[in-house]
Amino acid sequence: MKNVVTIRLDKDLEKMLDQVCRRSHRNRSAVVRDALQRQLSILMFEQLRRQVMPFAEARGYLTDEDIFKEVS
Repeated sequence: MKNVVTIRLDKDLEKMLDQVCRRSHRNRSAVVRDALQRQLSILMFEQLRRQVMPFAEARGYLTDEDIFKEVS
C-alpha cells in the first residue's frame, strides 16, 4: 500500500527540484523519495553514533581516525 505525503515547497526549492528532475530524467516523486531516504539514513546514523560515542570514548576511541587505525 502506498501512502501519500503532501509538502509545501518555497519557490527556490521547487525550482531546484524541477531542475534535478529534468537533468536526471526522473519524476518528482522518485527524486523526493530518494532524498528523503538518504536524509533519514543520515539522521539515523547520527543518532546511533551519539549513542555509541560514550562507549567508544571510554575505550580510547576519540576520533574517526582512531577507529580507522584499529580496523585497518
